[in-house]
Amino acid sequence: MKHYLKYLPAVLPLIAAACAAAPETPQLAPGNAPVVDVPVAPEAAETVSPALSFVSVQPELFGVAGSLSNVWADFDRDGQLDLAVSLKGGAVRLYRQDDGVFTSVGEALGLPVSGPEFRGLSWGDYDEDGYPDLLAGATSPEELSRVFRNDAGTGFVDVSAELGLTIPGRSARQTNWIDYDNDGDLDVYSANRAGTNKLFENTGGVFAEVFVGEGPSDERPTVGACWFDYNLDGRLDLFLANQSGAEDAVWKNDISGFTDVASEAGIITTGRTKQEGGVGCAVGDFDNDGRLDIYFINYGANKLYRNTGEGGFEDVTEASGVADPDHAVGGDWGDFNNDGFLDLFVVGYEGPFGEQVPVNYLYLNDGQGGFSNILPLDHPINAGDHGVIWVDYDLDGALDLSLTDGYGPEGGHFVFRNELGAGTGLNVMVLNSAGLRVVPGAEVRLYDAAGDILATRLVHTGGGYNAQSAVPVHFGLKDAESVTVEVTFLTAQGRVTQKVTGVDPVEWAGKALVVQQE
Repeated sequence: MKHYLKYLPAVLPLIAAACAAAPETPQLAPGNAPVVDVPVAPEAAETVSPALSFVSVQPELFGVAGSLSNVWADFDRDGQLDLAVSLKGGAVRLYRQDDGVFTSVGEALGLPVSGPEFRGLSWGDYDEDGYPDLLAGATSPEELSRVFRNDAGTGFVDVSAELGLTIPGRSARQTNWIDYDNDGDLDVYSANRAGTNKLFENTGGVFAEVFVGEGPSDERPTVGACWFDYNLDGRLDLFLANQSGAEDAVWKNDISGFTDVASEAGIITTGRTKQEGGVGCAVGDFDNDGRLDIYFINYGANKLYRNTGEGGFEDVTEASGVADPDHAVGGDWGDFNNDGFLDLFVVGYEGPFGEQVPVNYLYLNDGQGGFSNILPLDHPINAGDHGVIWVDYDLDGALDLSLTDGYGPEGGHFVFRNELGAGTGLNVMVLNSAGLRVVPGAEVRLYDAAGDILATRLVHTGGGYNAQSAVPVHFGLKDAESVTVEVTFLTAQGRVTQKVTGVDPVEWAGKALVVQQE
């Protein structure tokens, strides 16, 4: 917990004052844990720092030790987001949501309850039937990855062998469902911690490896993999977070081939020791300039790279104040306080083997390129050491927090409902031309009435901790003024944009605006 010591002198008097003023009996949310409002360190208060008001949802259900990857999707198409979690004992738990209440249904629907450990989970509708399928990557190179086909929300069937996606010899980390060749279907990229990465092309629902021995078949030990069109040429590019002292990679996509342009693009990670390296990556437009930036989560100093818009990136880590963790595992961007700027949650741990404890950071974005950690060391949401996902699971306009703890003896995967109640939120679901599946890698931008850009979001291509969700993108708004929603699709014809004007955020409270590719 040494990272938090610098906050203690400032935080303790505030906590004491808050406790003295608080009622002796906390107010309870029905069926849940107390609402906890903890004041923040004054270092974060140059802007107005919010109290961190989160409620732990159904902790008795989610308190399962050894939790790894957490992912969200509406598996049964009832309009509500559901949660899947992989566990160290080999189980894949699936929780169906019914109006904010979760029920464990994975075993009944055919998902494993024990067996080989799955280090990552990814939702993607490979057969485009409208029901997202679940790919589970095996931790051990001696085990096989699994693809569980979703049969209209009534059950899951292992079809990995017939699809060509058993991926033997892989110590699975991030798996990405992406359309790398812009042909309209989902391909698969598999990161490998202990061998060669592989890219599989989807042809009629059967997958075959492409670029064997070259390009994205990177032999460096990879944990994190993020795809986005950083240079705006209409093709998804590949960013790799590599472990064990290896340098990170930026594979520029030319459809017919890939070129590693990390150094040219300004992603410089030379000089690492064997104990240092990348664990994950998170993509978001933190400065609202319309360009997607990237944060690398590392063993060692984390890195924030700002997209310059000139085909490259600028290292702004130190200037932004987000380099703190030295053993981080996962990170995710999200505007949890609806002020219009992306904040950043980073999970990690410290301590000797068998005694690891979570060390989490919530970096509040000041809107001027700077961040301050506002998470006190004793706050209940300092609870994750592997997975982190910001998700508005109840579509109330406020981002909720989903965490996993892989090492703690009592934890757990945790869902914390956001009770802040600030600003306005808008959720946008981006679907393909058939209106059946989410489009990973599509970009969504908001503009105000004057035509000025407000914010940019990427439809999820992977992140958190070896995770890929299929969910709406969320925008926080300072007010409820109408906006224009612009979606950019990457197609065989290049970057194609669609606009929806006059979107009233209040009208879309409690649901997601759907934008379908024309």
